[in-house]
Amino acid sequence: MRTDINKINEKSAYYELTEGLQMYAAATSKQFNTGEWRTNTPVFLEEKCKQCLLCVPVCPDSSIPVVNCKRTDFDYDHCKGCGICVKACPFGAIEMREGQ
Repeated sequence: MRTDINKINEKSAYYELTEGLQMYAAATSKQFNTGEWRTNTPVFLEEKCKQCLLCVPVCPDSSIPVVNCKRTDFDYDHCKGCGICVKACPFGAIEMREGQ
């Protein structure tokens, strides 16, 4: 049974869900605020940031917005707190804090 993931929401009946909750569509995380899964939160320290943008391509959730070639604070609606960006930043401009 293949179901269009765009038609599934919190009001969907159990029989409308995909078998095994498998996903058959790509790029659906924008529709869901997955940041609530986070147990640790990255914090952007703007004063330490050199705008090298090395953190941006490593974010698996595209949660580091760039506006006019400068990174801005995190998109916490979608950031899952994996910490990959912390490892990528050579300037210590991102640190992890416990909790949301």
